Amino acid sequence: MAYSYLTHLECSNCGKTHMAEMLQTVCRDCGKVLLARYDLKAIGRAVNPEMVARRPATLWRYHELLPVQSPEAVVSLGEGMTPLLPLPTLGAALGCPRLLVKDESLNPTGSFKARGMAVAVSRAKELGATVLAIPSAGNAAAAMAAYAARGGLQAKVAMPRDTPPAMIAECVAYGADVTLVDGLIDDCGKLIRERSAAEGWFDISTLKEPYRAEGKKTMGLELAEQLGWRVPDVIIYPTGGGTGIVGMWKAFDELEAMGLIGSKRPRMIVVQAANCAPLVRAFELGERHAAKWENATTVAPGMRVPVAIADYLILDAVRASGGTARTVSDEAMIEAVKLLAAIEGLLVSPEAGATVAMAQAMVADGTLDPDEEVVLFATGSGLKHPDIMAEVGRQA
Repeated sequence: MAYSYLTHLECSNCGKTHMAEMLQTVCRDCGKVLLARYDLKAIGRAVNPEMVARRPATLWRYHELLPVQSPEAVVSLGEGMTPLLPLPTLGAALGCPRLLVKDESLNPTGSFKARGMAVAVSRAKELGATVLAIPSAGNAAAAMAAYAARGGLQAKVAMPRDTPPAMIAECVAYGADVTLVDGLIDDCGKLIRERSAAEGWFDISTLKEPYRAEGKKTMGLELAEQLGWRVPDVIIYPTGGGTGIVGMWKAFDELEAMGLIGSKRPRMIVVQAANCAPLVRAFELGERHAAKWENATTVAPGMRVPVAIADYLILDAVRASGGTARTVSDEAMIEAVKLLAAIEGLLVSPEAGATVAMAQAMVADGTLDPDEEVVLFATGSGLKHPDIMAEVGRQA
């Protein structure tokens, strides 16, 4: 039995097929996102839930549905299989008794970014990369630097100068070469593209290579497994670059093709910061592509993404699911962080706080039904934001 059933890459826009056995980023014809494709029927014949359940509790339990061809190529820190926890006190307070949280803060490096980087770094190394480069608002760079260190690769990072100091220090500790940029993540991306082309680095930016999304899709695979091979009614997800939405939506399609779940899909709820909401604006205007958000500001660094390369894939998933895209204020995020810590014992990042604030708003206006099973994604730990935690402490 093969370790991976990867067959090829396919452009999500023009449909062009690309070989998977070479380092590449976006589609050479149209510049859009490449998606990994697998022999799903063969996986369905070879793998069953009982077999998966006996495997180690990491995301590599789904290795047939991941792109790394050999177990020897895997670069791992034990990522994945994060807990899916009920929120009984918060759910009762909101009038949403079937409220759950997928706690991604327990991944290595303290955020969901470990998933994408474990898979992307493993595959890049397997295909011959030696120097990886990334623009990041914080957590992605930290995760990339950690996995590069684990895999014996060099890491080049560009971050906004006002990135939380703890995340900058984390990258330095992992041995990354860090450049601070006066600007936002898109400005960092421009620098990385220029230097990667000039110096032969492999650009591992969000959805500008095909395999970070494959790591992120394991959130959807795990969620289905943890729920007994079914999906919830609603997923509320904090969205910057949106790789998690793209990955999970892909995971559900693949699981259905393998016969492990049915055709039901969760309503996908995109949450963005009020002062950086390009996807919400595009959703409200009925557009498939999101114009750049100028002068983006928010206390949630992972949501300060003024333009997303996968805008069309995110918006397609939201609309196909009957979901929506809405904003919350920075103040509401922080209040939600305080609430979740005080009544459920979970100290989460402001991005995760945004999902709690969105659940509150949707219950209040009747767009969440009390009978619905709702999963919030806590994408990172509050411990990675000592400045915000200090402010929370002063307000207490």
